Amino acid sequence: MNSDGDSGAIPPPSTTDDSSSVLLIPGLPNEVSRTILSKIPYAHHARLKSTSKSWKSALSSKSFLNALLTHNHNNLICIFPQHPSIATPYLFDVNAVAWCPLPPMPCNPHVYGLCNFAAVPFGPHVYIIGGSLFDTRSFPINRPSSSSSMFRFNIRDFSWENRASMISPRGSFAYAAISSSGEIVVAGGGSRHTVFGAAGSRIRLVEKYDVVEDRWEEMEALPCFRAGCVGFVERGEKEFWVVGGYSASRTVSRVFPVDEYCRDAVVMGLEDGVWREVGDMWGDGENVRAGKIVVGDDGGSPLVFMLDMNEILRYDISSNCWLYESRVPKKAPRGSLFGIVVVAGELYVLTHLYDDDFTESRRPRHYKKTGTMCFQIYNPKKKAWRTLVTKSPFTCHVDINSAVLSSICL
Repeated sequence: MNSDGDSGAIPPPSTTDDSSSVLLIPGLPNEVSRTILSKIPYAHHARLKSTSKSWKSALSSKSFLNALLTHNHNNLICIFPQHPSIATPYLFDVNAVAWCPLPPMPCNPHVYGLCNFAAVPFGPHVYIIGGSLFDTRSFPINRPSSSSSMFRFNIRDFSWENRASMISPRGSFAYAAISSSGEIVVAGGGSRHTVFGAAGSRIRLVEKYDVVEDRWEEMEALPCFRAGCVGFVERGEKEFWVVGGYSASRTVSRVFPVDEYCRDAVVMGLEDGVWREVGDMWGDGENVRAGKIVVGDDGGSPLVFMLDMNEILRYDISSNCWLYESRVPKKAPRGSLFGIVVVAGELYVLTHLYDDDFTESRRPRHYKKTGTMCFQIYNPKKKAWRTLVTKSPFTCHVDINSAVLSSICL
């Protein structure tokens, strides 16, 4: 399926009985009707498409989406609570405070429990790449194996399609989308269990994917084994940085595996494909922090944050060190962990709450069936926090620690 070839333009009204020729809103020209529909937040479009065939054609057209991208800024958070083919993913519109369910990813009856995958936004698509999963055809079946599969979700028409698989299967890897060349670069990774993580595998291999040609190509491998890392592009998309992660493991009392975390970063020049090592990011005698790292964009410059317990650290590229930035105002309830994502230059810290966990937002008793989602939002320019609370769309409690979050700007 190649949905990009559909122009989707709505023809002018005519006297034929073709459903695509009828007026979108009776009494109004279609141009005016499309302008009205473009003012509706994107998160509500899926429900509006069921109104009529003409509305579905209008909201799914390429020309309408291009107009939406030009005149509106829809900042979305895509949340995958677990395996996308089993649990329904959701889009959250941070401007309209609205949720939109996504259709499940195509199911493979032989695999289950996909985790540690990457959700990479690129244009009007979200690419689900790799991950760790359990395969009924492999042995032993209680240990996850790496996945090389890739699926692409089309935001325009809400459909999934299978794309070319990676050359080397992997999960928990660094990645970056390079818009100037139309490529996605992935580096490192491996496979690991969500609970017994340190016993997982690690690789050095690097690949890049051409989104137009649907083709993977090998690149120069990392200087060392590295997994659980993050990536971003810098210097006008001429450098690919890989930060954080773990390169080796050791055992405590010769029984319990423990990760050995990387103290440095590595950088690839995308023009020559050569890696160079960046020095120690931590000061003398300072322990490596192993919190969640998230990367965002702030007007072309990367924003790299680490959440370690309740503390927010920010990576300064010029000095090659982690600096204290702020502290999350409200702790996660009942020992749960936070999810983090950068949206429009702001850090969103997500947790799943129940009504009695957030005294400032009292809800009716029936809300306790699913609880609430609490977004604590940090603005790094104003050094200020604000809070956004919304009813959770999920039918059960979400493990934010293992959920995959991705930000999309339309």
